[in-house]
Amino acid sequence: MDFPQYRKYNNDQSYFKITGYAELEEIKLLGRFYQHIKLQATMLPDRNFISDLLNDATGNITEITEQEFQLQVTEIINNKELLP
Repeated sequence: MDFPQYRKYNNDQSYFKITGYAELEEIKLLGRFYQHIKLQATMLPDRNFISDLLNDATGNITEITEQEFQLQVTEIINNKELLP
């Protein structure tokens, strides 16, 4: 599998840039705020979470393109406030 891979939850509340089997960035919407999370998976549950995202284990994940990811992230950053 080539990286980075891009995913989103079907409810459009979280967008993921997966840069490896043990590393990702997430932009999460929380009302009028957003949160930027960088995860370095050092524990099995975190690695399983990334694997689930890559393999759509829940049925609630959509693969998106880099352009879709960048467009959504830009819109979020311009219209929401970063959580303190």
